[in-house]
Amino acid sequence: MENMDAMTIVVLATMIISGVIIVVGTIIPSLQEGKAVEKALEAMARQPGVAGQISTTLFVALAMLESCAIYVLLICLILLFANPLLALIE
Repeated sequence: MENMDAMTIVVLATMIISGVIIVVGTIIPSLQEGKAVEKALEAMARQPGVAGQISTTLFVALAMLESCAIYVLLICLILLFANPLLALIE
């Protein structure tokens, strides 16, 4: 480790942090999507007359949750391929 320069350390840390971020940033929205679907199905079973309204609200909520995972992916790709931290080293 003592032979690595600062740029190598920043790139290595960025790769490790990006891996952790993408795992956490996709697991959490996935779990929340599952809970949302579960609750929506329960509500549809209790009140079949408003199933259309519940499914519309569900799709909007799922789109918002999925956008969180897409933003996490975007940030990870920026860190991996256009790392702004490398400009601070030079």
